[in-house]
Amino acid sequence: MQNLLFVSHAPSANTQSIDARVMADLAEVDDVCVRHLSSLDASADDVCWCDGIIIGTTENFGSIAGLTKDFLERIYYPCLDETQGLPAAVYIRAGLDGQGSIQAIDRITTGLRWRLIQPPRVLHGAWSDAFPGEASELAMTLAVGLAAGIF
Repeated sequence: MQNLLFVSHAPSANTQSIDARVMADLAEVDDVCVRHLSSLDASADDVCWCDGIIIGTTENFGSIAGLTKDFLERIYYPCLDETQGLPAAVYIRAGLDGQGSIQAIDRITTGLRWRLIQPPRVLHGAWSDAFPGEASELAMTLAVGLAAGIF
């Protein structure tokens, strides 16, 4: 059994619908135990528990949401030596182009020495009903890869 942590910042009905779709699809993956926590509730212990991590965030003021950044700051040093090589997937719900958020995520995950399985997925522009499926596709790639021993 592989452990997958899904940490998300979902302040709106739209971003909550993304979380719901991701969780519904992840429930279908055998041999993966999923723990879903908000950015505010997730801790270093949760990160050390997992074999892979999905981070979902909004873009606020041209960068990752403050609560997502707070989560990453709180876990950074406690996890620095414990989680090197951790497979990670990130999606960003961005009204802008997402570039500031991508840069922030790249800096932090590089410092933690986590391994992004794909470039961060930017769900950008006006709301699209395709966004939940796009986020779920990314999450499923990580989950199925963990279950198959690829990551």
